[in-house]
Amino acid sequence: MKYTEIMVRYGELSTKGKNRNTFITRLASNVKKTLTDFPHVRVHADRDRMHLLLNGEDSDVIIPKLQKVFGIQNFSPSIRVEKEIDVIKKTAQEMMREVYTGKETFKITAKRSDHDFIQTSGELNLTLGNAVIDLFPDIKAKMKNPDINLRVEIRKDGAFLSHTTIQGAGGLPVGTGGKGMLMLSGGIDSPVAGYFAMKRGVEIEAVHFASPPYTSEQALQKAKDLTAKLAPYVGSIQFIEVPFTEVQEEIKKNIPQGYWMTITRRMMLRLTDAIREQRKGLIILNGESLGQVASQTLQSMVAINEVTNTPIIRPVATMDKLEIIDVAQKIDTFELAIQPFEDCCTIFAPPQPKTRPRLDKVHHYEERLDIEGMIERAMAELKMEEIVSETEQQTDEFADFL
Repeated sequence: MKYTEIMVRYGELSTKGKNRNTFITRLASNVKKTLTDFPHVRVHADRDRMHLLLNGEDSDVIIPKLQKVFGIQNFSPSIRVEKEIDVIKKTAQEMMREVYTGKETFKITAKRSDHDFIQTSGELNLTLGNAVIDLFPDIKAKMKNPDINLRVEIRKDGAFLSHTTIQGAGGLPVGTGGKGMLMLSGGIDSPVAGYFAMKRGVEIEAVHFASPPYTSEQALQKAKDLTAKLAPYVGSIQFIEVPFTEVQEEIKKNIPQGYWMTITRRMMLRLTDAIREQRKGLIILNGESLGQVASQTLQSMVAINEVTNTPIIRPVATMDKLEIIDVAQKIDTFELAIQPFEDCCTIFAPPQPKTRPRLDKVHHYEERLDIEGMIERAMAELKMEEIVSETEQQTDEFADFL
């Protein structure tokens, strides 16, 4: 059966009060951006729900993309027919023929926003219920948690029928919470942190530190590929490559081994904060998880955080590693993240890093470094690239052959 519309339900947006229209407008914009490859789709966002008019586009291709748009609680592919009882009955029977196998229970859920329609919601429930029983005399009706819930909406522009509800990504539309800079290492944790931030409405830009020739082109590409895994949730993500070779060489040359990691992370944070200010971001995000490595003890976090007053959000801070891995597998970043291409944190990792670094020693050692000069030179050589989803990348590559 060919669907003509997808009906989208908002979920959490219904609690947003006076700001609700702002959230709905942003969601509509994000949906349009996600569906740019489907030019005939028309998006109509009402107060209670959103309607995607497919105009011949393939719902089977659109549905997986829609499932990744934050702010959507669930949605139902629907068929539009004329507001005539016989037509609605016939369509309901056709739908049931497709999904009923002889075992399922069913229910009719009718809603009438067009109050000029000939039947009330209750009457329509009864009419369509009888039509289904006429077709399948042995079928059982069940009012709570039926196997098949055949929904019918009578609106001004037609009657809309659906029999399935598909779970959306939930959360808030990306962009309603402002912009944050995600420190993306190329490991398991930071992409998961980015995913959770976007789910709460934060627009992210990925900041990746590269130290060639110590880090490889494969490591850089892995970070870009991880960003591409996150891109479908928003459409595209800005990827910012930070040259970090000089900084790490200077730290290795001038700082005792035990403090390499602490001062490296402080320099990363200084640079990310400078990028945030340049890019008009509000917060910094990272994938730190308490106690996981030496730089992620509370004492280390205090010493590293001292270089900025910008809020640092750590979405996975209190999660176990296995919990983080579960999410990474769900969003399809895990297999990429475990590829054996080392980033700059692991290349220059000291054998015995300080887990309780002293701030007085940190300040003393940093006096040996030209911090302002290194930041200025790194900022002058930033490389920026807009990363789109893997599917769109493949489409663009294929277009070169046409």
